Amino acid sequence: MLEIYLDNNATTPVLPQAIAASNLAMISHFGNPSSTHVNGLQAKAQLDAARQRARRVLGAGAGQLIFTSGATEGIQIAVLSALNEVRRRSPSGAQARPKLLYGATEHKAVSESLQHWNQLLGLDCEIMAIPVDADGRHELDFLRIHASSAALVCTMAVNNETGVISDLAGIQQTLQACSSPALWLVDAVQALGKLELELAATRIDYATFSGHKLYAPKGIGMLYVREGAPFTPLMVGGGQESALRSGTENMIGIAALNAVLELLENHDPVFQSTPTLFSFRDQLVAALTQAFPDIVWNAPLNLTVPTTLNFSVPDLASKEMLDLFDAAGIRVSSGSACSSSASAPSYVLRAMKIDDAYAASAVRLSFGPAATQDEIDTACSRIIECGTALRRACLVPTDQPDVWRQQGLLRLESQGACCWLVTDAASGCCVIIDPLAELAQRIKNHVRGQNLRVLAILDTHGHADHVSARTALAAALADKLPQGAGNCDSLGWPDTGTIGITLADGEQAQAISVGELTLARTALRGHTADSVAYLAGTAESGRMAAQAMRHAFTGDTVLIGGLGRTNFTSSSAEDMYASLRRLAVLISEQCVICPAHDYHAQFVTTLSSERRFNPMLSRVLCAALPIPAEVFAKEKELVDSALSDHPAQVLLCGVTGKDCGNADDVRDDIHIRADLIKDLSHDLPDTLLIDVREMYEHNFIDVEAYDAPVLNVPLSRLAQHVNDWLGNSEQPLIFFCRSGKRGEAAAKCLRRLGHTKAWSLAGNI
Repeated sequence: MLEIYLDNNATTPVLPQAIAASNLAMISHFGNPSSTHVNGLQAKAQLDAARQRARRVLGAGAGQLIFTSGATEGIQIAVLSALNEVRRRSPSGAQARPKLLYGATEHKAVSESLQHWNQLLGLDCEIMAIPVDADGRHELDFLRIHASSAALVCTMAVNNETGVISDLAGIQQTLQACSSPALWLVDAVQALGKLELELAATRIDYATFSGHKLYAPKGIGMLYVREGAPFTPLMVGGGQESALRSGTENMIGIAALNAVLELLENHDPVFQSTPTLFSFRDQLVAALTQAFPDIVWNAPLNLTVPTTLNFSVPDLASKEMLDLFDAAGIRVSSGSACSSSASAPSYVLRAMKIDDAYAASAVRLSFGPAATQDEIDTACSRIIECGTALRRACLVPTDQPDVWRQQGLLRLESQGACCWLVTDAASGCCVIIDPLAELAQRIKNHVRGQNLRVLAILDTHGHADHVSARTALAAALADKLPQGAGNCDSLGWPDTGTIGITLADGEQAQAISVGELTLARTALRGHTADSVAYLAGTAESGRMAAQAMRHAFTGDTVLIGGLGRTNFTSSSAEDMYASLRRLAVLISEQCVICPAHDYHAQFVTTLSSERRFNPMLSRVLCAALPIPAEVFAKEKELVDSALSDHPAQVLLCGVTGKDCGNADDVRDDIHIRADLIKDLSHDLPDTLLIDVREMYEHNFIDVEAYDAPVLNVPLSRLAQHVNDWLGNSEQPLIFFCRSGKRGEAAAKCLRRLGHTKAWSLAGNI
């Protein structure tokens, strides 16, 4: 699939002209500009020509133009120069603390540099963030209050996450009106090639640029220093760059950057005109709106450069959107590349007071000024396909008749808490277990998109860490529930529509028929007084044998690698002991246990696995000499005392070890190289190649390109297939995804459950 790269704010591809210039610099103009022979003079001429062109493009006037390794280095030099001047101006023992002001949405390189050099130089300046308004622009009233006592002001020209254009003219007027002595640093990385720059005509003292943001290679940048602005070299030595930045010049990078600037200066058609760029944006906006009708724009389009779009699709996390786009061959991001691995919502969007839910689902789409109409056309077409895929998967509201019918067990998760949907596609019915408020909209989309009848909405117990969404969901899906569904107990079990069933220990239990599956309820007291388990399996002649149980929804009684806590007011360790002993009679060793919490992304477990990895449970279930109930209660009290509940943290509903059974046989030999798949498939023809990405991602792959049959089992549906795989433990399973992480998680889950021939494809495929 042809890649459509729309993450240009992170980095751009290198233009062919820049590559050619770099090659020429390496092959013909390889001399050192400091050498006095012909080769050196040739290189010096190239260096001077590049500098003069850069000065013209930036409108540098009489200011200095220094080549650096990139904007981060330029920021360091500028901050060091400004703070060294602060130290020179401030006499020893001075009482006033100069202020260092920076925009709240600045790149982290700025705020971190301020803190670093302020501490290293021992200045003890007060560092303050300039707030931004809801549009992402600096609040000039705040600047007006503090500008007169500021020594340095740092602002962006264009924000890298949102594309918002700063009101540089307004900032300049504010500084001048206050007669501020502050030096002014502008991060102009995202402005080059998108805005007209006449730096010498402004009050800006320092401006930084990175070549790799405008089609040059990484490792080359520029720093503008206004004439007369204080300067302290960050690096000294050989006196290169007029002794402003020592170190042999990066002539390869400079040559490439010069080639890009030449195209820019000459208005070469490789760079689109501003009206064309706005036209490209309009086309992308139209496609995104068609694909995702509920889309929310996180920055006003009239205040942003045309090449950046920041948006959210309600109830879809950034990662889900990125995975979808990536599967479609579209490269986008969730924000700054320098902080994309952080799990917290973007600090830029938070500074703009964007709702956390939208900030957590934000996507940044950025193209460059060298984009082509063909690229935009392809991007728009695939974006619309992405929207179609989401609707067919019922992740967004849909009335499409061609949705993907989904059978069996679905797990939804939020911050370690799990919700389960048991579905019978043939009869069009489902049961919802332990619904979460954060997932309520997704559940509604799924139920309505699949046109399912909801037989019951159940909780396994009264949850301490969150409020159940059961009542609210029942109201929202009232038309999907049976008549009289409001008549139910405190956990949602209906008063009508149930059948009697005999469990393995002889208990006469109530059950619900979900197609050919039977879902029985039984008390499982201990974690709380009202804890129950829902046991899903097949019934024969009104009985459900232990071996007939496929899934056990045990709430927080049995966790993966641990047990639910028993130190709530309604808890009882003795009751839990009895419940665990009884559970071992009701279900088989290989019955898949689906807990209400999965704190370490291990999905499901079995009694067989817990006997291996959960010492306390193993001792309770020991057939020969089980631990006495009173000893269990004392040990359980000690274990639970290790839980430290904090008001600002999510309440843990049980104790689990971090590894939860990631023993050596789980860790070792988990990865397999792609080049070995063909041999394995030849030697073991029943090998399964399993794509664990979601349906909407799998939709875009070409299954015929693989050397083995490909089965799509999303991680959210892993539990549905575990029984079958454990029943055929000799069948080789190879899991794969985009990055390899989800494939590894699936393989580890199966290894932990005892399937020794489960592997993860190393890297991606």
